[in-house]
Amino acid sequence: MLHRHWLLLAVLSPLATGCAVVRQDQVGIKRTLGRIDPKPRNPGAVGFLPGFQSVIKLPARTINREIRLSLPAKEGVNVQADISILYRIDAPKAAEILEKSGADYEEVVIIPVFRAAAADVSARFYAKDLHSGERVVIERAIRDQMMQVVEGRGFVIESVLLKSIALPQGLARAIEEKLEAEQEALRMQFVLQREKQEAERKLIEAGGQRDAQKVLGEGLSPLILQFRSIEAFRELARSSNAKVIITDGKSPMLVQP
Repeated sequence: MLHRHWLLLAVLSPLATGCAVVRQDQVGIKRTLGRIDPKPRNPGAVGFLPGFQSVIKLPARTINREIRLSLPAKEGVNVQADISILYRIDAPKAAEILEKSGADYEEVVIIPVFRAAAADVSARFYAKDLHSGERVVIERAIRDQMMQVVEGRGFVIESVLLKSIALPQGLARAIEEKLEAEQEALRMQFVLQREKQEAERKLIEAGGQRDAQKVLGEGLSPLILQFRSIEAFRELARSSNAKVIITDGKSPMLVQP
């Protein structure tokens, strides 16, 4: 009986042949009487027999699926988050995906696995970590945990991105106050450091002045003072103006007449 069906197909195929076009961002899978052909069809024209065969086209490009989810945190609160899952199918395994997961594989595999992985990972972290550098760690951990499940099914999870995070109101305010306190502490640390540097500068300046006075005092010996007095007398003697000079022989004192 089956031989007759194939004979009939051979007779009718030249008369009724369909053509499907697989785009550059797709992979085509031919199905004949319910059976999946394991060989994927590359972009281009794919011939088939209407009524006996069909061509199923799956997206081979990266898919961005956005999900709003309530994530449990380590301290027992729930955090609302908008999350993007960037994934694609492994084109050589397209036929296997159809056989095991069906064409609705996103709802059957991707989203349930994501929900489980996201809840499991977020429960290990505090809510504040979603606003800190731990955010990247959380994203990577969710992605890795998903890959452990879906990689063998023919899927590749490229990235998991935490986008909009909405913390509970009381917790959000507490985190803001903590951040403000940390910023104020950093500001005071800067002020204290600046004052310390200024004090050190003044101390160095005072030491320099003291050393200069010391050097000057050590340099004014009696001989030098006597020499300076002689030079002063000499300058007075050269002057043509009348003047009265009172001196003890060591230093002059000028009195104008």
